[in-house]
Amino acid sequence: MELSGIFPVAGILLSLFLLMGFAYKGYSVILFAPVLALLAAFMQGFPVMPTYTELFMEKAAGYIKLFFPVFLLGAVLGKLMEDTGMAKSIARQIVKMMGKERAILAVVLACAVLTYGGVSLFVVAFAVYPLAAAMFKEADIPKRLVPGSIALGSFTFTMTMLPGTPQIQNVIPVGFYGTTTWAAPLMGTIAAMITCAAGMMWLEYRRKKARFAGEGYGTHYLNESSATANAAGLPPWHISLLPLVAVISINFLLTFFWSWDPESLKPLQGIGLKMIAPSVKNTAGIWALIIGLVAAIVLAVAIGYPYLSGEQGLLSSLNAGAIGSLLAIMNTASEVGYGSVISALPGFKSVASFLMSIKLGGIPLVSEFFTVNILAGITGSASGGMSIALGVMAKDWLAWANQVGLSPELLHRIASIASGGFDTLPHNGAVITLLAICGMTHVKSYADIGVCSVVIPFLTGILVIFLYTITGLSF
Repeated sequence: MELSGIFPVAGILLSLFLLMGFAYKGYSVILFAPVLALLAAFMQGFPVMPTYTELFMEKAAGYIKLFFPVFLLGAVLGKLMEDTGMAKSIARQIVKMMGKERAILAVVLACAVLTYGGVSLFVVAFAVYPLAAAMFKEADIPKRLVPGSIALGSFTFTMTMLPGTPQIQNVIPVGFYGTTTWAAPLMGTIAAMITCAAGMMWLEYRRKKARFAGEGYGTHYLNESSATANAAGLPPWHISLLPLVAVISINFLLTFFWSWDPESLKPLQGIGLKMIAPSVKNTAGIWALIIGLVAAIVLAVAIGYPYLSGEQGLLSSLNAGAIGSLLAIMNTASEVGYGSVISALPGFKSVASFLMSIKLGGIPLVSEFFTVNILAGITGSASGGMSIALGVMAKDWLAWANQVGLSPELLHRIASIASGGFDTLPHNGAVITLLAICGMTHVKSYADIGVCSVVIPFLTGILVIFLYTITGLSF
């Protein structure tokens, strides 16, 4: 009997669990995603080498072509904000304004401002952690709550919910649904408010519980902060905000007040180029963000140059940002290639049928929400899981939405919210990095990370879908 006739889904499940296991152990998905995709293909009788070169690599390269500018420019902006001290200056001012009595809220807001302005999650963690640790120590709040506070401000509502956020998790659906980064603003804002409020309630409950038990900041932790109140040598905070304001404001203006020529792709189509974006509508939202990021980088260089070590300092920041973007884009592109292979296998048809059969409320939002969450959890990546899900099923969800009169903007926002649910399970790379930065362990701090960045965003997603279903309000 051929292998393809034995439990068609078995190879897919084996491949998925192996990918999750290797990711948890810290092995690079750039290497193991193609290996495990080809394992699943082999188990269902697919030709291995053609599957790799013509399917896996084709889809991975297409993803890089569409999204690399956002990864590149975002990484360069983040590195400039870090190296010039502008990110730390903004965070320090917010912490100073809030005071030690509201230390947790100060940390959450500092992270939120930076991530909503386009600074990468990892840069935010490095910039905010020393200030958070110093403030928590002064207020005698357990240090184990620092990672959860940073996660709430960085990994949740500013990453996937707030309209216009330049984080990649809000950019990816643009190419699939022809929307913009400002899609479904009311739904996104409501979800962000719920998530932020619920996360703060949880962290404050944990703080009060620790205080009642007599637990303070603690001792004998790694990576103790040396931060002080001295802001000497940092750029002024109000000037440092300008690049972040530029990203959001220019993106907004080009989205709502600029008309892109719908015929602008035709000259390139006429010379036989294979187009990733079928129309201007599918890429205009990305163009707006790219221009906003370029303007922000120019501002960051102009403002921050005196705080770098001359031309060599600028050279180092630009090069480090550019090189850093390569790892991020290759990780996600490999996961996209993996998903493309899996979706082409005969065994996936039954999986897809099951996912599309989730018809609660008669709309595709529930099917999309659970599919993206599951794949983000398996891959340990919000962008990777969402890219796999949308690459495989976005056309079906969009067709379903058109049948029932559902706006593509709602599909966009739910996909984005869902990507920020199960993605931060314990094997997630950002979680592991955050704990390392803070000198904490999963045992000490993951419970709060999990509640703030997994449980609350997941329940929020269900809640906003329910609100839409019972009210029918246009978001």
